[in-house]
Amino acid sequence: MGHVFVTGLATLDFVFRLDQMPVGGEKFQAQDVSIVGGGGAANAAVAVARLGGQASLATRLGDDAVGEMILSELRNEGVILDQIHCAPAGISAFSSIYVANNGDRQIVNFRGAGLSDDPQFLEMPASVDVALADTRWNAGAQKTLNTAKSRGILGVLDAESPVHPDLIKTASHIAFSRQGLTDLTAEPDLIKALTAVSAATSAWVCATDGASGVYFVDAKRIENIPAFPVTAIDTLAAGDVWHGAFCLGLAEGRDEHSAMEFANAAAALKCTQFGGRKGCPDRRATENLLKKVQEDGQANTKPGR
Repeated sequence: MGHVFVTGLATLDFVFRLDQMPVGGEKFQAQDVSIVGGGGAANAAVAVARLGGQASLATRLGDDAVGEMILSELRNEGVILDQIHCAPAGISAFSSIYVANNGDRQIVNFRGAGLSDDPQFLEMPASVDVALADTRWNAGAQKTLNTAKSRGILGVLDAESPVHPDLIKTASHIAFSRQGLTDLTAEPDLIKALTAVSAATSAWVCATDGASGVYFVDAKRIENIPAFPVTAIDTLAAGDVWHGAFCLGLAEGRDEHSAMEFANAAAALKCTQFGGRKGCPDRRATENLLKKVQEDGQANTKPGR
């Protein structure tokens, strides 16, 4: 069982499904609603746990009702929570999220208040195989990636905007979102931006691009692994699920290409379900999708097809 240590943001998400995105100062009726834990790091940790791995989460919360709800759900998911700092009188992070019927989303996030930036409490267990850090708590991310580097294990950066340059210098693997890559490089062309970042770092780099799949650098060439074709109902948390699945794949000994395929399958299945990370798949569903696609591909290459 691979052990992934995840550092970063944990929130509570209030997710509303609507026919289309609201515009203007009027009242709008939601078709469905979900109150579910969120945040890049917490979502990735849940993905690791649901996919059969061991997940530890390091994050900061307020000592409040929202924080209690966040922790309760994470416990139920089997995430290890001995690296949580609850600030007295602090306010935990939460978000209001609109999801349109076409899968598009709009997020208003409150990142919390009164939460200490000091990562002194953070201690990575010796059993960790891969470390993952998001960009929502730079001090914690830096300590996590530094520890991973000193131990000789993989340190993966979930490079969502804004990306601090020091984190890029420390990570062994950098997985950008398209927005994170564009904002860092000021280059709208994904291929050019990824090429520029790859030339400036010794880290392995890739960029996720939604329905276009993931682009990565292989022997100084940009390659693409297509996304699995699904009908997207809700893309919320899909990128976070991707990062968790990718890191678990690495922790289990997969190479980067195989880990990306595994992550693509998990993220695709998540997009077919409403409710943020509630739609994160388990190991069986993910492996079944991979097997089906592989079998379909083999069938399509038979003589006479």
